[in-house]
Amino acid sequence: QVQLAESGGGLVQPGGSLRLSCAASGFSLDYFAITWFRQVPGKEREAVSCISLNPHRIYYRDSAKGRFTVSGDRAKNTIYLQMNSLKPEDTAVYYCATDRVLYSGGCPDRWTDPSDLDNWGQGTQVTVSS
Repeated sequence: QVQLAESGGGLVQPGGSLRLSCAASGFSLDYFAITWFRQVPGKEREAVSCISLNPHRIYYRDSAKGRFTVSGDRAKNTIYLQMNSLKPEDTAVYYCATDRVLYSGGCPDRWTDPSDLDNWGQGTQVTVSS
């Protein structure tokens, strides 16, 4: 059974850091890419970053460049999102997602599109506030 489980969210002050984890089970991250999305109530899910381990490719949306770093640990079959210099506008529920067809072999050109992906984690809340 394919499962994704996020963790690491919490409350942090502006300028602080958090590291989110996305633990995968039932499949190997060597064969499927992962995208981090985030969602604020009332708004559409927004892609943050996509990573594939094989081949090793990483993509960021512009608002994440320079502040967020995505990485992977093959041994733990886990993807991480290190978030630094957090801003109140980063407050959202963060999800990791993949798809057995669309994400097979790497990040697709449509990696920023959350529609039609067949595997999502439950999400982890990130709140940036003083």
